[in-house]
Amino acid sequence: MTGRSVVIAGGGTGGHIEPALALADALRRADPAIAITCLGTERGLETRLVPARGYALELIPPVPLPRSLTPALLSVPARLAAAVGAAAAVLDRAGASVLVGFGGYVATPGYLAARRRHVPIVVHEANSRPGLANRVGARLTRHVFTGQRGIRLPHARCIGIPIRRQIAGLDRLALADKARAHFGLRPDLPVLLVTGGSQGAASLNRAVLGAAPDLLAAGIQVLHIVGPRSGAVAQAPRGEVPYVMLEYLERMDLGYAAADFALCRAGAMTCAELSAVGLPAAYVPLPHGNGEQRLNALPIERAGGGLIVADADLTPDWIRTELIGVLLDPGRVAAMSQAASSVGCRDADVLLAERVLAVADAGARRGRPRGAHRSR
Repeated sequence: MTGRSVVIAGGGTGGHIEPALALADALRRADPAIAITCLGTERGLETRLVPARGYALELIPPVPLPRSLTPALLSVPARLAAAVGAAAAVLDRAGASVLVGFGGYVATPGYLAARRRHVPIVVHEANSRPGLANRVGARLTRHVFTGQRGIRLPHARCIGIPIRRQIAGLDRLALADKARAHFGLRPDLPVLLVTGGSQGAASLNRAVLGAAPDLLAAGIQVLHIVGPRSGAVAQAPRGEVPYVMLEYLERMDLGYAAADFALCRAGAMTCAELSAVGLPAAYVPLPHGNGEQRLNALPIERAGGGLIVADADLTPDWIRTELIGVLLDPGRVAAMSQAASSVGCRDADVLLAERVLAVADAGARRGRPRGAHRSR
């Protein structure tokens, strides 16, 4: 069936945008003629990431909502109404066959606009604890998919988290030597990848730099992504054992391939990518919020594919006494890698794309009205 048009609401943070773009890529592979429009706000990372991936981006007014159903919702109806109207106009211009939401500020207006325009809705929730937007969206559709089992949403079905094909198709072992050469790392010593996400993590940086002499003395190489504006690059230790510092790494597939083990936060996308490629890790959940990052990493830890360490417990001494011993035990690292792979999912993008296209086609067969025209 031709003439499909999908509007994707996944703006705000990388945790919403990356699975949205992974879905967009899978939809385009399945139907090269499909029209894809991404919905976002001027405040989100989508203003940079979406155009860079070659997709149309339509902006609507941002409407931050409280994380729970509280009286604070009463303060936002006028702004929400304006955003819903703007989102409805996007659906009309796109001639939307279906709206797919991933949560965040942009999703709530998208869901309400789709309901107003009788456009079918698909919801995907990546986190262990759904935010308000997806709790609203899940009440408006039966097409609800999650990244983990046990997430409390109506009609929820677990399919995993869509990740980039560049990551999903990665063969770490086959690419390891090439990836290490790319970073100037030796092929004969273990590599610890340290990353706090796109913005870095100060507590991870402090702990690893504090333990750097011990890591290097043990013959452990470090690939450390410190984040922009951290000021840490100038502190990179120098010696015979490589310690490579970068502010940002665009090719995370190479970072994963070069590494034997990771030290990282426990965002949903990070957990999904590391388990998909079988890279064991020590996960350090954010010390604030609703505790969802610990829940994201818990299935991996329970399977034996990772460790969870509290942010307050991540010290140079913990790295010396706990982490170095793990990195120097190849048998344990290999077993953890296999365990991580056992809970990973490499094809969630394909599975979700199949379901989105089925929903779009079912709506078209029912003769649902569409907007005036479509935008590519």
